[in-house]
Formats: sequence, structure tokens, C-alpha cells
Amino acid sequence: MTDTLAQTATTTNDETWWRQASVYQIYPRSFADANGDGIGDLPGITERVPYLASLGVEAVWLSPFYPSALADGGYDVDDYRDVDPRLGTLDDFDRMVQALHAAGIRVIVDVVPNHTSDRHEWFREALAAPKGSPARDRYVFRDGSGPSGEDAPADWVSIFGGPAWTAVGDGQWYLHSFAKEQPDLNWANRQVRDDFLHTLRFWSDRGVDGFRIDVAHGLAKDLGETLPTWAELAEMPKDGTHPLWDRDDVHEIYAEWRTVFDEYTPARTAVAEAWVPADRRARYASAEGLGQAFNFDLLEADFDAGQFRTIIEFNLGLAEQSGSSTTWVFSNHDVVRHATRYALPARNGGEQKQGAAWLLAGGSQDALDRSLGLRRAQAATLLELALPGSAYLYQGEELGLHEVGDVPDAERQDPAFFRNPGVNVGRDGCRVPIPWTRSGPSFGFGPAGSHLPQPAWFADSSVEAEDADPDSTLNLYRTALGLRGQLQSEEHLEWLETGRGDVLAFRRPNGWTSVTVFGDESYVLPAGELLLASAPVVDGALSGVGTAWLRS
Repeated sequence: MTDTLAQTATTTNDETWWRQASVYQIYPRSFADANGDGIGDLPGITERVPYLASLGVEAVWLSPFYPSALADGGYDVDDYRDVDPRLGTLDDFDRMVQALHAAGIRVIVDVVPNHTSDRHEWFREALAAPKGSPARDRYVFRDGSGPSGEDAPADWVSIFGGPAWTAVGDGQWYLHSFAKEQPDLNWANRQVRDDFLHTLRFWSDRGVDGFRIDVAHGLAKDLGETLPTWAELAEMPKDGTHPLWDRDDVHEIYAEWRTVFDEYTPARTAVAEAWVPADRRARYASAEGLGQAFNFDLLEADFDAGQFRTIIEFNLGLAEQSGSSTTWVFSNHDVVRHATRYALPARNGGEQKQGAAWLLAGGSQDALDRSLGLRRAQAATLLELALPGSAYLYQGEELGLHEVGDVPDAERQDPAFFRNPGVNVGRDGCRVPIPWTRSGPSFGFGPAGSHLPQPAWFADSSVEAEDADPDSTLNLYRTALGLRGQLQSEEHLEWLETGRGDVLAFRRPNGWTSVTVFGDESYVLPAGELLLASAPVVDGALSGVGTAWLRS
């Protein structure tokens, strides 16, 4: 690493920059394409640093950019310490980091430790090695059942559907919790642990400020001689003793990672993607572990004042318990965009993910109340940005983008679609490249087409279209993020009595007040200087669905 890069490894020595940061998630293959091959790349991100700076975010999180066959959108990693040649080079990565740091923007990268790709050199070596070899011990191999091992070791089902075990032809099978191209690593193997410590140092030395840990709850496993059935697994308690998920001993791994993070000044940070019961998130977020954990509770909630308040109170309590700050998120690369979710009928406690039925029905925009969905999304985002803690934003939400629900089957890429026909449409709709201009072969994404088809309605939601409109979603985000940087204070809030069940209001310690109306009826705002509102304010009243910020 050059001296220049070493000097830009951090923008300040602030050890707590992450606690209330606004973080913008970039899905690199769908952000900006510099070379015109239809796939977003690292030089494209570098070219768009001025846009990110104008938006006002404090950090970017990049989804995987490593070499990959794209069996799972880049989360099948061939090499953890290189860049996919379709996305650039390590020199391109260094230039991108330098440009972001020069703009005062931190860099968080994705780490995918639960599994490699089936093209990783370790897995190729494992397939070529005999049963019981050190090469196979890096992964989870088991003898099959039946006289010749012709049947799977257990009837387990992968997250993407279909069997979770795949035969290798010699009587053994390997475990893949996700696609068959993503073999699970054996984290009881010391070589696996040491190699990931090397990876964390490799990127930290290149100036990376933090890490997002994919499937953080899945690393530690305890598979006895006799494997339970899939039904038995489902009935096992979620108390840290489950054979596959959220085991207490996973935190021994993260304690080692924390030692590496603390070798740097400021210490590198990390955030866990851990789909665990809410009361078990605190350990992932502890100062002795990763430091922070994603809270997906608001993402999974209806647009409902009661649900929001309960979730906010609970998660602020968890943050106090762990000593960390909480995180807030409404959209990411795995879920239907929240402008669309809020344009659909409420789930009312249903278990199916919001938007799943709409996608299966064809994902028509005509089935959405697009205007209502956008108003709700804007209101929810302003509420999110007013809360203490970190706010994670997903590329394109600042444009008010809706989900592209009608991607043709022939154009889809997500393995969830192919493994669950008629059950799961997949996640391609939120991964469609974002529009930068009103026209062009890919609306400014690049000089040619895009790897997923973009709809015609993207033109009016492009950066070019919204940039000059003072009332656009883009300019609402810019104003809100700028104010947030000025107004953030101690990580507390005080709830205010509103007299209505569909209105939430709270005050931050510096006199910053946020009021959100979830219903259609207008609401008279409290006294104070109006700073920003996502809906019209007429005679001191917020006109229905919206959020207003005031300062007393």
C-alpha cells in the first residue's frame, strides 16, 4: 500500500464515527458502469463520489465486489482478497477508497464468512482430495446415508430452497446452507479462522474503515454423529445451542476479530447481519465482538405508529444493554423496496414477507398506490434519520425508486427464483441498475445497456430528473442528511404526547423534534422553527402522512 493510501486510511481519528453515521449501501454491479459492459464497476463508483458527497452520507457500504461466478449476486466468493476483473482491479479499489476518503466518506466492505464459492481454490482442492483429508476438513463434508452413501446425510433444506446437501461422487456430501455453489466453511478448523484474520488485515491495510458481516449468525456449527431431521431442527430452541444457527460459540470467533480491529487507529468497526431473535442481537453488537448489529425490525413492520414505537423503544433498550448504538434500515439488496412495500396493503402480522405475494402475481405497477407508498417511505425515512443510532440507506431509495416487480423470467438472475419456481420470485427487482439520466441505453448507468432490464418509468425517477426539482425525493434526502449532521446529539430521545394513536413525536436532547403522522388526518405541529417536512404544512398543521422536523 502506498504512503498516500496509508495517509487516507481514515478521515479522522474519531473512534465512534459509526455510532450515528448515515451509511449508503452500494450494490456495485448496479450502481454505475464506467466501461460500458452493462455491469457496474469500481471506477463507476469513483466517478460518482461527487454525487455521494452531495447527498451527505458519512460512509458507503459496498456489497461484494470479489471474483465470483454470480451464483448469488457476488455472495459466492472465489477469492476474498481480490477484485472481480469485471468490476476492476485492486488499483481501482485503492483509487476509489482514496477518492471517498478525500470526500470525507468512510468505506465499509462486505465479508462473507459462512461459505465460499465452489470455485474457491480451497473447495477445488477439497473435491480433488480423498475423504478425511485436511482439504475437506475446511468445509462441512459428511458421508451419505444408504449402503454406498447414495442418499443425503439428512433431509435439510437450503435457504434458497432445495436440498442443503450435494453429493461429490465418492459417497460424501457437502453442506451448503444457501446455493449449491456456496459450500459452508468449517469454522472449527484453525486454518479457516486464520485465513479470515488475514483477510480482515488485508482490507484494513488498504484503508477500509469497517466490515459488514454476512450471515454472522451462521459460522459456528455443532454436527454430531447422528444428524437431526429438518423437522427436528425446526423445533430446537433458539437459545445459543442450535446445531446450525446463532450458537453461543460463534462469539469466540468475533472476539478474535475484535483483536484485529483494535490493532488499527481508529479501530475498524463491523456490523453483523444476524437474523436472530431480537434479544440475542446484543452479543453481536458488544464491544468485545463486532460492535454493531443490524436491526431489521422496522423493515419488517407495517407502516403503523404503534408498531414503530414498540420497535424503537425495544431497540434503543438493546443498544443501551450492549453499549453499542442501534441501526435502522428500511431497504437493502435482499428485500422489496420500502416505497413499494408501503404501497401495498398491510400484512397485519402475516408471516410472509411484505411484497412477496405482489411479486408472485406479476409485480405490476398498476397494483400499487405509488403516491401513497412514496409519501409513507419519505415519512419513514425522515423518522429514521431523526432517531439516535446509525441509518443505513440503500442505493436508489433517495430517488424514491419503487421495486421493479415485473422483471421477465428470462432476465432473472437470483438463484432463489430458479430453486423455488412459483414460490419465490427472487431479489432482482431491488437490484436493477439505478437511473442517472432521463434517457440513454441504460438511463446513464453506463454508455451501453444494463445487466438487468430497467423500466421506462425510471426516466422520471432519475438523478437528472430529480436534481433540479426542489420538491424531489432526492433533494429531500440531501436536506435531511445535511440537517442530521448538524443536529445529531446524545443518543437519547424523549417521547412527546400527541393525543393521537396515529402520530408519533419525540424530542432529541438538543431541542430537535420529529413528528410523524401515519394517518390521513392533518396534525397541528408543536411550537418551534420548522426545519423540514415531507408533506405540506398548512397553518401550522402537517397535512396527513408525513414527517416534520422542528427546533425549539
